[in-house]
Amino acid sequence: MTTQLTINGDTHDVDLPEDVPLLWVLRDQLNMTGTKFGCGVAACGACTVHIDGEAVRSCQVALGDVWGDVTTVEGLGTPENLHRLQAAWIEHQVAQCGYCQSGQIMQAAALLAENPNPTDDDIDQAMAGNLCRCGTYPRIRAAIKSAVQGA
Repeated sequence: MTTQLTINGDTHDVDLPEDVPLLWVLRDQLNMTGTKFGCGVAACGACTVHIDGEAVRSCQVALGDVWGDVTTVEGLGTPENLHRLQAAWIEHQVAQCGYCQSGQIMQAAALLAENPNPTDDDIDQAMAGNLCRCGTYPRIRAAIKSAVQGA
């Protein structure tokens, strides 16, 4: 069965079973590899994307259950026009290994869309489901705060 998805503003016809996780549609079918596989059970946040602006774990959303437009880290900004969070991530040198960072940025973008001036507690609560094995949490918080100030 063919499913039509809008991802990063572009329409894609996907001919896969409806129970295939969105993560694998993005990575394997559409070659959008910015979204990472981490745990497969929505516990780490590496696969975070937005569906209609809501941060979701793409490993747990089946293709047939996608309810709106999808935004991945590739669609958040461009190399010529970085999203303010992407610029802040670079400024604060957040990434070490970098594996979790696309999910971190997508979660942070959803936070700022909902709460444009979050407190430290707001940031900690919103980002709690996104794990970083390198422990860059202080830099993540600093980058989010910097993005708020640069808005």
